Amino acid sequence: MSDRLGAITCELGDITTLEVDAIINAANEALGGGGGVDGAIHEAAGPALLEACRREHPLGCPTGEARITEGYGLPARAVIHTVGPVWRGGGAGEPALLASCYAASISLAAEHGLETLACPAISCGVYGYPLKEAASVALRAVSFSLEESERVKSFRFVLFHEEAHEAFTGALAALTTHQS
Repeated sequence: MSDRLGAITCELGDITTLEVDAIINAANEALGGGGGVDGAIHEAAGPALLEACRREHPLGCPTGEARITEGYGLPARAVIHTVGPVWRGGGAGEPALLASCYAASISLAAEHGLETLACPAISCGVYGYPLKEAASVALRAVSFSLEESERVKSFRFVLFHEEAHEAFTGALAALTTHQS
């Protein structure tokens, strides 16, 4: 696992402005746009993104899975939409579903030849997943998935506020220390 940890970074920023192969969207099951990061991505991409979601994925996307569309008005070539779990206290399979979001997104990116990815903190907004727990699950899942897929060269966690940045940076440091 340790040799791919260098491909993972954490930064503060606006995911909608990045020139990467794909950004990962913290979507809802209907892929209909919404608030938070999802709303910002749809707004920046323009109405063609919502039209593509409806046309290409009329059944939406179940929790833990991922779907892909073009990036339209975004600098990113593609958007990978994944639906994270709503936090229900941790005993309803949330960690496995959250890990699946990251694994499915990386797998889909590799399948489409996308090498550089940027991702927000899935499920940490309105879905209520605690930041520290989510960061730990996310970093382990991404690290493992990058080991499985040599195709993806970089994975950037792009976080909107300092609290999320600290949680994800801390989880990355802990994983790096544990792997040493």
